[in-house]
Amino acid sequence: MTATQDRVTALREQLVAWRRHLHMHPEVGFHEHETAQYIEAQLRQMPGLTVTRPTATSVLAVLKGSQPGRTALLRADIDALPITEENTFEFASRNPGVMHACGHDGHTAILLGVAKLLSEHPQDVPGEIRMIFQHAEEIGPGGAEELVTTTDLMSGVDVVTGLHLSSSLPAGQVAIRAGAFMASPDMIELKIKGKGGHGAQPEQTVDPIAVGAQVVTNLQHVVSRNTSALDALVVSITSFHAGTTHNVIPDTAEMLGTVRTFDPELRQRAPQLIERIVKGVCEAHGAEYELNYEFGYRPVVNTDWVAAQLRDIAEAEFGPGQVMEAPQWMGGEDFSAYLQKAPGAYFNVGAASEAADSHWPHHHPRFTIDEASLETGVRMLHAAALRLTLPQ
Repeated sequence: MTATQDRVTALREQLVAWRRHLHMHPEVGFHEHETAQYIEAQLRQMPGLTVTRPTATSVLAVLKGSQPGRTALLRADIDALPITEENTFEFASRNPGVMHACGHDGHTAILLGVAKLLSEHPQDVPGEIRMIFQHAEEIGPGGAEELVTTTDLMSGVDVVTGLHLSSSLPAGQVAIRAGAFMASPDMIELKIKGKGGHGAQPEQTVDPIAVGAQVVTNLQHVVSRNTSALDALVVSITSFHAGTTHNVIPDTAEMLGTVRTFDPELRQRAPQLIERIVKGVCEAHGAEYELNYEFGYRPVVNTDWVAAQLRDIAEAEFGPGQVMEAPQWMGGEDFSAYLQKAPGAYFNVGAASEAADSHWPHHHPRFTIDEASLETGVRMLHAAALRLTLPQ
């Protein structure tokens, strides 16, 4: 073992304790008050850190090294989801209807571990390391966007990185990708306005359910017939509500959906393509519509040189056999806000194992992680902090 590995191993119980405390006390985005207080209290026990609160529910720790170098930002998200947990272990959520179902409790524990290691050996640190414990990743407009636009967090930052624990990747593995990695998660709100009436006399109505069903079907033509088969695009209607009883055709039908892509140009075209289909179907059947299209987070596009350095770090730490090319994923991440201000890369750390029963998908009420992944995350982020801050 290297000296760093020994130090990370010695942190094992503390990492697990941090993660389990956070898992027991989850809070949703923009309401992480107790979470932020807990993180701040832990950081203030570590020497040499300057700890501040850039927003009401985020925490920033800064360590200035004893050697010249670049400024790196390390990020962990801290918010939970409005999900009722179905796990029965002793550290399951104690806040009804709220759960850490995406690994953010682990991300936070990992960055606390990195902060502790760095603070204990500031002589090893070149440049400046900023560690942001970010609120509200799961809810738009996102905590990253607020931090980037309303604070000076990114002033002088040369490079940014962060990780996501993944239940689709075996514990101990690291997955990194250069270029487009995660998609833009845009949102559709659609109301079809028809003319209600008796279910036995549909000819006297403009049935918004029938029209809405045609809209749902025809929206898939945006993917299959309006864009290249080589372009990654997802259009999904995920909610359809209409009517109240069996014999009444309602006046309206309401739908929600999401649009995902990596391509900025296609992203800008998508609203017009979607509205053209909605308008055409509604006009053909005598209905009207209200369409609200909301842009979510930008795609996560990793900077090539940062991704290459992270791959080198991972291979040095764990061996080439434990490092893989991360597949593109249509999920969204507000880490993209940081990438508008500085080069950087986001990567995955495996958290799945049979022993921990941690194969459940993200955002599932049984989601959990193999806690051995916490050590993997600390080793990666700690090594990245020291490498990325080296002077050019």
